[in-house]
Amino acid sequence: MKEDVCIANKNSPLATYCSSLNQARLCIKLPERNKIIFVNVATNEKNLEPTNQVLPRIAITMGDAAGIGAEIVLKALADENLKQICSPVIIGDISFLRKTSKESDLESDFVEADEKFQTAVNQIAVYNLNNLTEEIVLGEDSAIAGKAAVEYIETAVQLWRKGKIDAIATAPISKKAIQMGGYDFPGHTEFLAYLTDTKEFAMSFFAENLRVVLLSTHVSLRDAINLVKKERLVELIKFSHREISKLLKREAKIAVAGLNPHASEGGMFGAEEKDEIIPAITECREKFGIDVSGAFSPDTIFLRGFKGEFDGVVSCYHDQATIAVKCLSFGASVNVTLGLPLVRTSVDHGTAFDIAGKNLADASSMKAAIKLAAKLASG
Repeated sequence: MKEDVCIANKNSPLATYCSSLNQARLCIKLPERNKIIFVNVATNEKNLEPTNQVLPRIAITMGDAAGIGAEIVLKALADENLKQICSPVIIGDISFLRKTSKESDLESDFVEADEKFQTAVNQIAVYNLNNLTEEIVLGEDSAIAGKAAVEYIETAVQLWRKGKIDAIATAPISKKAIQMGGYDFPGHTEFLAYLTDTKEFAMSFFAENLRVVLLSTHVSLRDAINLVKKERLVELIKFSHREISKLLKREAKIAVAGLNPHASEGGMFGAEEKDEIIPAITECREKFGIDVSGAFSPDTIFLRGFKGEFDGVVSCYHDQATIAVKCLSFGASVNVTLGLPLVRTSVDHGTAFDIAGKNLADASSMKAAIKLAAKLASG
C-alpha cells in the first residue's frame, strides 16, 4: 500500500513528507527543537513501529563568490543522500546562488529562510545576507567578495550561539580577498578561533583513517622550521591526543613526523629531532602517559597513518601534512578545526579561481565535509 501522509506537530506550522512504494518517510519539522525528525513507517499495517532519526542542522557557508564555492555547495546538495543524514542550510546570497545554479545546469529550488529554516524536503534553505552589492568578476579577488565571505562565517557562528545550527561546513575563501575586505586573519581557522574566543586550537585534515594535526599553518617555510620547538610540540601532542581521543571515544595512538629527511638519520641531516622533537615525545610519554612515538621519517609516516597504524599524526608544518593528505585522498579529505566549541569542517582545496564559472568544479570534498560535519555533530 502506498499512502501520502502529512503530520503536523501542534507547535510546528509545517510538516512535509515523501513516500516510496515500500515505505512512507515522514519529514516532521520541529522548529522549537531546531531539528528535523525523519520517521520511517512500514506500510504493512501489521508493523507500524516507527524509527526516529534526529538530523543535525549544518550551516554551509558559500565561500568566496569569485571562486567555486557556490558551485560546489550546490553540486554537493544535489546529492539526495546528504538529506538523509543532515538538514542543510546555505548561508550566502540567494541571487548569486540562483545565478550559479542556472549556469551549472542544476535545478535548485531555493527558499529564503528565517531562523526557523522551514522548507519542504526538495527545497534548499538559504539564510540570505544579500551582501553581494556589486557585480562579481569570477576568478578575481575583490573587497566585496572577501567581505561577504567573512560575513557568512560570522553569521554561521551567530546562529550556532543561538542554538539554531549544530555544525558548520565552509566553502573556500580567498585570504587576499578577506584582507582586501578589511579583515586581518590568515584563514578560517584563526578567524573562527577569534569569533568563538578559543585559545587552544589547531588545523587538521581527516582522510579516512588518517588524521593529521599541524604544528604551524600559513607561515613561510623558514618561519615554520623556527617554530619546531619542544614546548610547542608538547602542547600540540597533548592537544591532539585529547581531541582525537574525544572524537574516537577511546585513547588515541599518536605519531610524530620528523622535520628533516629520514627524521635526520640520528643527527646526520639536522638537529631538530634530537634537540626538540624526541624530547617532546619523551616528556609526553613519561609525564602525561600518552601513547605517542616518533620522530618518524616524514616520507612514510602519513601512509602508515592512512593504513590505520596510528590514530593521529602530528606534522611539523603545513605542506608536510597537506601534500601527503592530498596525494593519498584528494577530493575526499576534509579540513577540521580542532579545539573549537563547535564542529567546523571544510574542503581540502582553495577557491580555484582558474575554473570559476566554467562548471568544472568537483564537489567531492564539499560533500565529504558536510558528511563529516553531520557525523561529528551527531556524536
